[in-house]
Amino acid sequence: MSYHLDPKAGLILVKVKLYGPRGDVVVNLALDTGATWTLVSWETAVLVGYDPASIQPRTAITTGSGVEYCAKLTLKKVEALGKKVVGLEALCHTLPPTSRVDGLLGLNFLRKFDLRLNFKGGYITMR
Repeated sequence: MSYHLDPKAGLILVKVKLYGPRGDVVVNLALDTGATWTLVSWETAVLVGYDPASIQPRTAITTGSGVEYCAKLTLKKVEALGKKVVGLEALCHTLPPTSRVDGLLGLNFLRKFDLRLNFKGGYITMR
């Protein structure tokens, strides 16, 4: 199955359905082949029923601004681009208020599939 890709957009935005203890929510995640981990905003994690504040120890990640420490949680299920992963680990971190996304769809999700980005044709496929 193919999905539209805007080759001129600054970010590749993907509608992602996240499942947690309290239910599910559809959010916009940036497809990020440079992110080792999938990351969801603190607010999104709370919305689906996780308590990131109670998760210890924290996982260190390196960002453009330095080292940050994030809660790591296991999402019940993640659906994106027609594919599902049960029990996906994701990092949780606050995002800037001006952010246009609710997190990042990272390599720990993408590596499970055959992902093809066709910028000339303007579509994404995942098998």
